Amino acid sequence: MSILPIVLFPDPMLRRPCTPVVAIDATLRQLAADMLETMYAAPGRGLAGPQVGVALRLFVMDVTWKEGEPSPRTCINPVILEASDTLAENTEGCLSIPGIPALVSRPDWIVLRYTDLEGQERTERLTGFEAVAAQHELDHLNGRLCIDLMDEESRAAASPALAAMGALP
Repeated sequence: MSILPIVLFPDPMLRRPCTPVVAIDATLRQLAADMLETMYAAPGRGLAGPQVGVALRLFVMDVTWKEGEPSPRTCINPVILEASDTLAENTEGCLSIPGIPALVSRPDWIVLRYTDLEGQERTERLTGFEAVAAQHELDHLNGRLCIDLMDEESRAAASPALAAMGALP
């Protein structure tokens, strides 16, 4: 396994919608393993293809490893089938936008369909931080960043730091 370089904002790769994965093969399995190793080393809880320079609809996440038992998940071609009308506000961090927390409102639960590394289609209801992480990573696959979802006050507060990174959303 290898630790991959993380693409940083404002790299245009982070704004590029990703293409579907068409084959689950040894190369894709290695990429997923490398992405998990990179995520753990960063240390983060999720990492999407474009964050490592790969424009494929793939993300990895593990929301439990920092508090206890690891539960890594690889999501290939993920789709949100349902989302709650109730929103939860959370502060999100992003490995591609280090040091800039984003206060974001998202549905507090989702139903996510994805394919796993064994080629099995899975449908899961995710709640809490797991739902937030999946939505955050899925946004990456669509070229959207958490800073795009900030309210005006939060965006104004983050503007100097975003400008120092070389661009504003």
